Amino acid sequence: ERQRPLPQTLVEALAQTTTNAQHEWVIARRDLDYGRFRPWLDRILELKRQESACRRECLADEQDRSESERTGEDAAAAIYDPLLDDYEPGARTSRLRVVFGEIREGLTPLVAAIAEARKRGVGADAGWLRRRFSVDRQKMLAESAAAALGFDFDRGRLDVTEHPFCTGIGPGDVRITTKYDERRFDDAFFSVLHEVGHGLYEQGLPAAAWGSPLGEAASLGVHESQSRLWENFVGRGRSYWSYWFPIVRRAFHESLGDASVDGFLAAVNRVEPSLIRIQADEVTYNLHILIRFELELALLSTELSTSDLPEAWADKYAQTLGVRPSNVAEGCLQDVHWSAGLFGYFPTYSLGNVYAAQLFAKATADLPGLDADLARGDASALLAWLRDKIHRHGRRYPPTELIERAVEGPIDARPLLAHLQR
Repeated sequence: ERQRPLPQTLVEALAQTTTNAQHEWVIARRDLDYGRFRPWLDRILELKRQESACRRECLADEQDRSESERTGEDAAAAIYDPLLDDYEPGARTSRLRVVFGEIREGLTPLVAAIAEARKRGVGADAGWLRRRFSVDRQKMLAESAAAALGFDFDRGRLDVTEHPFCTGIGPGDVRITTKYDERRFDDAFFSVLHEVGHGLYEQGLPAAAWGSPLGEAASLGVHESQSRLWENFVGRGRSYWSYWFPIVRRAFHESLGDASVDGFLAAVNRVEPSLIRIQADEVTYNLHILIRFELELALLSTELSTSDLPEAWADKYAQTLGVRPSNVAEGCLQDVHWSAGLFGYFPTYSLGNVYAAQLFAKATADLPGLDADLARGDASALLAWLRDKIHRHGRRYPPTELIERAVEGPIDARPLLAHLQR
């Protein structure tokens, strides 16, 4: 139904333009030449507006459209909603604005307070994580950590790649990957936990229903909730490291022989505003997404011209995170998404964090022994809970309904904010 309204000429133009644009983006980013990429971005934006217009009528039913008319839906939301629906079915710009507004209101003063504390010398640095960590030992540890969380190596693999990802080939074949750097232990280890979260979801979908909606993940946001839950809510917690820190210290005794669990925990939870989204810490990450969400709305509605994008990007980073890019590779050319036409994709990252916080809070309430389990290296109860509440349902419910059923309440950013404050 989503694809039916699109004329063949538009589908072909989108495919050809985004294929070429991704190649041009690589060169423009390398050469710090925004002018080279800008015409491609203009063309992609025009094609995405056309796509949105074609699909708008089939997106919402009569009730949704009448509500939009009553609330005076703005031009940006009217364009954005059909594109957003590709990645998070049923999500609406109006609701995202509310949730993201709550996140901004909660995180901006927290980030400012942390930055001020760091100026006074308060807080850990990442020195322990930048010592030498043998790649061979990292690989052994990564496989052990993945298996301990429940990743089934009889139905999956962990391999090396340039950029970590997870892909489900089919039932019994789920691939996860990571990238190792002997001077950045946390990059590889936490990317493994992240991709394991995706992999556990894929392995938990009903195999007998493969090829039907019941055998497919609910949405990108729900998928991201699984990876973020294991990476951050489990993997950066004290209970988890009560078990794993002695193992890691023995494996890397030359580098961590003088480290304490408290110091190590502080290092892996270090908060520092930065320019690059994929290197952002858990607290500041969502502010990177908010900036992209606001810029996407402005670009699609033509409120913002592409000629003004680099400066608008820099200003938002200065206002929101207190840092300003020195070039476009650190700024508006850092992500591949726009060159691939993926407008509406970025919000799913923050929705995943919101969902993960709610799910973990509910699981903690439902499983009173969870902390003790994790401190023993046992994640089986949590995985079983997620299998029951999320994995087995596939696309039985729309994403929002699936999460609301699992947490027995509405979508709410407060558990995420409370977690980050802690």
